[in-house]
Amino acid sequence: MTLKTRIQDDMKDAMRAKDAARLSTIRLLLAAIKQREVDERKEMADADVLSVVDKMIKQRKDSVTQFVAGKREDLAAVERAEIVVLQGYLPAQATESEIDAMIADAIAAIAATGAAGPAGRADIGAVSAKVKAKLA
Repeated sequence: MTLKTRIQDDMKDAMRAKDAARLSTIRLLLAAIKQREVDERKEMADADVLSVVDKMIKQRKDSVTQFVAGKREDLAAVERAEIVVLQGYLPAQATESEIDAMIADAIAAIAATGAAGPAGRADIGAVSAKVKAKLA
């Protein structure tokens, strides 16, 4: 099941449960996904849907800071609730120990190919590229 299909199923579940706040957030998400599909004239893959979700979360976080600065805690609470719903579609975050293990593996793999050592700037970029690809 694709992420987009899961979101559509969750929308139907929210309708059945009469969960207006969740339904509204999911509809906004589906509208953003559809808009991007129309703009790019292609069906979105899971990675593309995740980028839309991530962008929407960033927008909500910016809104929360603006609402808090404007002393509108009621509106900030609505945005925080939307963030919680949207974060449900993101994959689980890697723990610090998992990231450390990935970095150690990448360093070992690059050192095996004859890297210049820990001080080499090119090696740092290569390690970063390997770890970033795994974490994506």
